Amino acid sequence: MKAMILAAGRGERLRPLTDTTPKPLLEVRGKPLIVRHLEALARGGFEEVVVNLNWLGEQIRNRLGDGSALNLTIEYSVEADALETAGGIVQALPLLGERFVVINADIFTNYDFARLRQAESKAHLVLVENPSHHPQGDFTLTQSTIGAGDSARYTFSGISMFRRRFFDGLKPGKQALAPLLYAAAAAEQVTGELFQGKWTDIGTVERLRSLND
Repeated sequence: MKAMILAAGRGERLRPLTDTTPKPLLEVRGKPLIVRHLEALARGGFEEVVVNLNWLGEQIRNRLGDGSALNLTIEYSVEADALETAGGIVQALPLLGERFVVINADIFTNYDFARLRQAESKAHLVLVENPSHHPQGDFTLTQSTIGAGDSARYTFSGISMFRRRFFDGLKPGKQALAPLLYAAAAAEQVTGELFQGKWTDIGTVERLRSLND
């Protein structure tokens, strides 16, 4: 089972840091976010990882290389233009298998990625309690079924598992993931879990500074 780390974003809200450093290489206590994810994936038994690249992507490739230093094999999906989340995944599908994990590069967490090996649905999302900057949440969670209702909402953590068929029929090009997730959740085609460990969305300079503090 492979994993994909979404690392192509520009990181507008993290400027000026991301004017010269790609968001995945921003550091928490001296270690880049993406390196933390890769180490956690290796601990979870993953051996092959795909990383998509766009903004300052060569810095990421130069830092990670082929992944051998982390006991991983890393392949890169280079986007000439940023394709957003779903578009980036669709472009990378030839490098991925029937089931694969997807992780946002710009989060900090101690989630055990090995848990996602047990997910069997077409899509499985890890949810967290709503942070102060996103109080409205994204989805409902009833037992293990994710919904798109208005009550008991939780926030999507940026950690997920997909089967390849979730993206059937999508054409290559720029496309967001959120509308696809909401439509699938409304049709009760998505499972999920609530994670209550460490998790931070590194969306702003202030949040990064607070985490490091």
